[in-house]
Amino acid sequence: MKHHHSSVVQRQRDSRRRSQRLVRRVLPFVASLFLATPLAGPLMKSSAHAPAKITTTKAAVVATPLARFDATLHETYSRLGAAQQGLRFEVFQKAMTGYLNLRETGHLTASQQHLTVVDFDLPSTEKRLWVLDLNSDKILFHTLVAHGHNSGENGADQFSNTDQSNMSSLGFYVTGQEYEGKHGHSLRLQGLDEGFNTNAFTRSIVMHGADYVSEDFIKQNGRLGRSLGCPALPLDQYSQIIDQVKGGSCLFLNKSNAGYTSKYLNQNVALAALASKRAANS
Repeated sequence: MKHHHSSVVQRQRDSRRRSQRLVRRVLPFVASLFLATPLAGPLMKSSAHAPAKITTTKAAVVATPLARFDATLHETYSRLGAAQQGLRFEVFQKAMTGYLNLRETGHLTASQQHLTVVDFDLPSTEKRLWVLDLNSDKILFHTLVAHGHNSGENGADQFSNTDQSNMSSLGFYVTGQEYEGKHGHSLRLQGLDEGFNTNAFTRSIVMHGADYVSEDFIKQNGRLGRSLGCPALPLDQYSQIIDQVKGGSCLFLNKSNAGYTSKYLNQNVALAALASKRAANS
């Protein structure tokens, strides 16, 4: 047993010696290969710090005509201070689009740059009429306005183009000439939206003053009085408003979600009107 154990130990020693001799013979060869081969690590580091080759060009940001149109309206809206006066941009945008359409199609007097907006989304107890001077970027009036008797109580919810309906009519109008009638100093209106307000003239829908359009009336009744469909104004302001907007200016009566549509809300035509204005000013 002792002899056998000595033989095993001797064989293990001989095997280790052979392995060591093999390593000593192979090591120089492996080292030469290692030194001759470029290292991957430095290459990766070098490529990471090298300027990247630009294969694509930076896309130019080009505003679309509609984006420029929207930006122009926002600029005008800001200059007017319309938000501070309670005129919502979405209502202003519709009114301006129609105004520009009417200018482009020759419905408005060239020298008349007033735009009157009525927002029937608001109740009669709030000031919901604005007269905008688009030449000087000023809001000339912000006041109360009545709606038709059968359009609703404090809020206007029903609208009609029918004679004797005693309702307000939505849409775009062109102001006519002033006259003296049963309501005193009054202003004729011509409705332009087929099916919505084109009977305004024959219905005698006009702008006039009324004693039921006042803060005192609101305090006593909880709402304004109502007309037969006319946009009636306060007695202390109606005459001045009529003098400003008479003779071919734009009036817009708005109500959201009331089924109102108009060919004068065409933004492409409005864009053409802005282009014509820029050309005239250049």
